[in-house]
Amino acid sequence: MTDLRQWLRQASEAGELQRIDGASWHLEIGALSQVNYRRPAPKALLFDAIKDYGQGPRVLSGSVSNPRLLGSVLGLGWDCTDDSLMEALAVKPGEWATRAGEFAAREVPDGPLLSTVVSKPEVNLLAFPVPRWHEGDGGRYIGTGCAVVTRDYDTGRINLGAYRMQVQDEGASASVNIEAGKHGAQHLRRWFEAEGRAPIAASLGHHPAFLVAAGVEVPADVPEYDYIGAMFGEPVRTVAGRVTGLPLPHDAELAIEGWVRPEDTRPEGPFGEWTGYYSGSREPILTIDIERVYHRENPILLGAPPGKPPHDYSYMRTVMKSAIITDGLRKAGLPGLRGVWAHEAGGGRSLLIVSIDQRYPGHARQAAYLAAQFPNSAYMNRFTVVVDSDVNPRDLDEVVWAMCGRCDPGQDIEIMKRTWGSRVDPLTQPGALAFNSRAVIDACRPFELLGDFPEVAESSDDLVAAVTRRWPEILG
Repeated sequence: MTDLRQWLRQASEAGELQRIDGASWHLEIGALSQVNYRRPAPKALLFDAIKDYGQGPRVLSGSVSNPRLLGSVLGLGWDCTDDSLMEALAVKPGEWATRAGEFAAREVPDGPLLSTVVSKPEVNLLAFPVPRWHEGDGGRYIGTGCAVVTRDYDTGRINLGAYRMQVQDEGASASVNIEAGKHGAQHLRRWFEAEGRAPIAASLGHHPAFLVAAGVEVPADVPEYDYIGAMFGEPVRTVAGRVTGLPLPHDAELAIEGWVRPEDTRPEGPFGEWTGYYSGSREPILTIDIERVYHRENPILLGAPPGKPPHDYSYMRTVMKSAIITDGLRKAGLPGLRGVWAHEAGGGRSLLIVSIDQRYPGHARQAAYLAAQFPNSAYMNRFTVVVDSDVNPRDLDEVVWAMCGRCDPGQDIEIMKRTWGSRVDPLTQPGALAFNSRAVIDACRPFELLGDFPEVAESSDDLVAAVTRRWPEILG
């Protein structure tokens, strides 16, 4: 079900996999990945014969960069388009969250991941072709498409999170950069209070479904392993780490486990982040005391390097967050909701467009405030724009047109202050608390003018259909 190698065979048969031999781990894999994302139809790239490493150990990028790839990763088949994917995801995330309890992860005694076990002090992460992704990066990052595993001290609930991980100590350890508000950070703080150290593990190569679940805001009470199980209709199989007992995908390619301690940090960064900028200067970041490394023969590292959008996972995040926020707002009872789109230009976080059918005075502002601070959308949101249902939220030209004709800046733009920001925000100063502000923009027709607002100057659908039937050549 979640075996990466089987998925790669399917991707190859579907014409969605491109193999590249001979690239260097030093910048070339990252640059080629960037070129790929900016093609009209990106593919998954599998790098082999990597400089200094020879044939065998590989790096994968672009695994969720188009609708066919993402659809397959979500268990929806290999024939998805943008429209069919969004239609399916209008209901699927809610179904997966609701049914996750039926597909609780199942621990098994063995799996391909345990083929090779390396123990401290022989740990050396640089035995694998870890890329230096961007020219301005402060080091080599083994964790970009990773799934970091933590456990809630009080409830035992397992969380998967995608947090960047830089190789440290010449390969003997890795730092893990977790934003303060994330579930993983909350777990670690509680362990530090209770025990003075926290168990941690990370899968570094796996089926891209783990990247999806770790990289979006799955509801807090739903374990990501179970969410993936609901995607595929059968439980994820895990193996327990031999040191911490934390569960890892039994068929993962490469994984580590060990401990973090509040005083054990290393200088980390900068790193080219999803905002499109290098984030900050070198700062002390929690570093894993790695006790074990597990890997298959010739493992495949899953890369998902961010950067100026579009980047490796910006398409996936945009589609998934748009669907999850839409589902959440509907369940919260917001009436008249037509859709949400978290634009790639904002990294799938910073620019949200909400489309509604206005039903009462204040409806547009209600939608804006809810979307701007909804748990699944609050992190690093910068602009939330609400538009009428005749405006396509996915089309920025239409959105900006609505802003220019239906928004009076003096009364329709409001600012929320001291909201949930991020250390990777280019406006956050080094050492400062990660607050931000966000603009709520009401680009809907004024409710009191709905009956009298000027009509849109464009041909009717019936007239357009009639003339294009008569002159079909105009369609190209």
